[in-house]
Amino acid sequence: MRIACNTASVVLERVCSIVRPGVTTREVNQAAADFMAGEACRSAFLDYRGFPGHICISLNQEVVHGIGGPRRIQYGDIVKIDCGVIKDGWVGDTATTVPVGVIDPRVMLLLEVTENSLHLAITYALAGRRLGDLCAAIEDEIVANGFSVVREFVGHGVGRKLHEEPQVPNYGRPGTGPKLKPGMTIAIEPMVNMGGAAVRVLADEWTVVTVDGKPSAHFEHTVLVTKGEPEILTRRERTLSK
Repeated sequence: MRIACNTASVVLERVCSIVRPGVTTREVNQAAADFMAGEACRSAFLDYRGFPGHICISLNQEVVHGIGGPRRIQYGDIVKIDCGVIKDGWVGDTATTVPVGVIDPRVMLLLEVTENSLHLAITYALAGRRLGDLCAAIEDEIVANGFSVVREFVGHGVGRKLHEEPQVPNYGRPGTGPKLKPGMTIAIEPMVNMGGAAVRVLADEWTVVTVDGKPSAHFEHTVLVTKGEPEILTRRERTLSK
């Protein structure tokens, strides 16, 4: 899992480096495929339940599961890149949101709060705690900053398969849910809307968008529960603060 997750992070970093105005989302998807080939891994998303992309690439009001195509990235966009790879039979899963140039300050706050909620949640990924503690921490942070948590799509266990138990919602009640144990690997992935929480799926049957058309942010790490502090298996250099 460490190797697979590190590979996912390397690929994600490289994909993010080519996100700029004028590049099409199809070109970003193809670059991801090339980077994966260079790392001797393959996409965990391609053909998963029929998904046609090597990565999920979602812009602005698109929440998750966007498909690369002819659309050109514009200055001021926010671009969500969700990258899952299979390496030696193990899955690494990670995501980030990339601001393209200078973006609206309120949108930048959305990104910062979403990423902060992810790192806050990770501090709760401790052996003996309940999963609900972690999930509630995300929701509390998001709501306190005036944003909305997407409820229809959630994080998940990850290992030999892309989606394993348990589900990891971005909302919940402290003291509820399964007890976290050393050796568990979970993908924590806040999906946060600037406006209302409601989302819908487009006619392509994949792309999820906000109903009110307002921007959405998405960040994800795969995390290992240990006997001590949680270990971020998909740790990367690129963050909003750099």
